[in-house]
Amino acid sequence: MALPLQAFGDNIWIADGPIVESAGFAYPTRMAAIRLDSGKLFLWSPIALTPELRTAIEALGAVRFIVTPTCMHYVALPDWRAAYPNAVLYAAPGSRTRAKHIAFDADLSDDAPPEWAGRIDQALMRGNAIATEAVFFHRQSGTALFADLLQNFPPDWFKGWRGLVARMDGMIGPAPQVPQKFRLAFTDRKAARASLRRIENWPVEKILMAHGAPVTQNARAFLTRAFHWL
Repeated sequence: MALPLQAFGDNIWIADGPIVESAGFAYPTRMAAIRLDSGKLFLWSPIALTPELRTAIEALGAVRFIVTPTCMHYVALPDWRAAYPNAVLYAAPGSRTRAKHIAFDADLSDDAPPEWAGRIDQALMRGNAIATEAVFFHRQSGTALFADLLQNFPPDWFKGWRGLVARMDGMIGPAPQVPQKFRLAFTDRKAARASLRRIENWPVEKILMAHGAPVTQNARAFLTRAFHWL
């Protein structure tokens, strides 16, 4: 039986969750837990909360911050909100409108709050009509965290016409990439390039994605290739 959490570096753990459906397509889910110097936990893109996962999370420390990196990653948040009412729940741009049933406490910006500044950097990937994703960088492990902007599914993940659409979109391919729908949605490329420069300045060693296998080698070169079109 797989462990609820797996170490991904110093003070960072990941967990894979159940499949969720969006627009008729099935997506795997993944979250990350980061332990700050204070011992408190920063949770990125929480997946479905199970008793086993909760036990594993609480063994690491007290849940203090919960962040949704895009307005599309909110399905599991109500259960986490109920389980940890004293945690601060951060919304990505658009989350308050898309998930009105969730009581967010604060909003993500380009500047990290004092509670995790210096340990976790962040940048809003601006200029996209679909979503403004908050990309994070955990300095201690050298890990950049992407929710939807980078994706890569196994060749046989989607069946029938969905498989064809996924290949045309770039969700399926030899390496993770920015799907075509997101590329086309960057209507303000000047703003997007300014955001990308912030991300490319991070000393990234690994890349974690919600929808794809992690990149663990030559991560900075990979980012340059993945966003060369921009």
